[in-house]
Amino acid sequence: MQAIRSLFMPKWSSDVRLDGKTAIVTGANVGIGKETAKDLAGRGARVILACRDMAKGEQAARDIMREVKAAKVVARQLDLADTKSICQFAENIYNTEKALHYLINNAGVAICPHSLTVDGYEMQFGVNHLGHFFLTFLLLDLLKHSAPSRVINLSSATHAMGKIQFDDLSGEKNYHPFRAYAQSKLANVLFTREMAKRTEALGVMTYCVDPGVVNTEITRHIVRPLVDIIKTFSFVLKTPAEGAHTTIYCAVTPENQLLTGGYYKDCASAQSCRAGQDDGTALKLWAVSCHLLGIRWR
Repeated sequence: MQAIRSLFMPKWSSDVRLDGKTAIVTGANVGIGKETAKDLAGRGARVILACRDMAKGEQAARDIMREVKAAKVVARQLDLADTKSICQFAENIYNTEKALHYLINNAGVAICPHSLTVDGYEMQFGVNHLGHFFLTFLLLDLLKHSAPSRVINLSSATHAMGKIQFDDLSGEKNYHPFRAYAQSKLANVLFTREMAKRTEALGVMTYCVDPGVVNTEITRHIVRPLVDIIKTFSFVLKTPAEGAHTTIYCAVTPENQLLTGGYYKDCASAQSCRAGQDDGTALKLWAVSCHLLGIRWR
């Protein structure tokens, strides 16, 4: 079984240090986000855990500091379903941090019943895409000031089953949990693609990551029989630490070995689906996102 599992788990490692660097990881209290934060802290980076639940965020910070010698980790409150919370988080970062070298947009919700964010957006599109889009917009000045810097957006292979429903982004006409999730993951790919064109000259590189099929709490909204089937084939499931490898790869690999706007899987360059390479849709999504959020981002 271990031999079979090794076929699905490419090996990668790096001893690159990140001393003097600052990173933000959203959704860092559990799963891939927590493992990413722990790895970056182990490389000497100052890591800010951006978490909706502060009790869990502070516990995660304590866990990392206990496991990683001399770790520099703090937890900060961030609710990506509330633009007011995003604004408050960004203001706190500008008040407390002199630099930001890595923004890792890791947090997400998946395949949940229809609900709305505080601002009235469909929850999965609102958190997975709009929340991170707005957060990145607000922190861009600090990322530019700290250049070279990187933004890493976590997507999923399910983006290939997504379609941007511009006439029903709220899901009010025809909501399906999985379709809404796939749409939000496609939006992550398109956001990465369009942002790369706008920020490369500013020294801010952008990468999109497919972490693979990872055994995390994100399955909590999936019906129990399907979860049981997935876990029957646990040898193809990555642990959260394994799921974090490609994110870390995109954080520490020299820029001349990466393509800004690129899609990465299993610690290597990969191809997103055809819809994820549609520049017209990417540009339209950018304009619609700015309109919904009431911002101007040229």
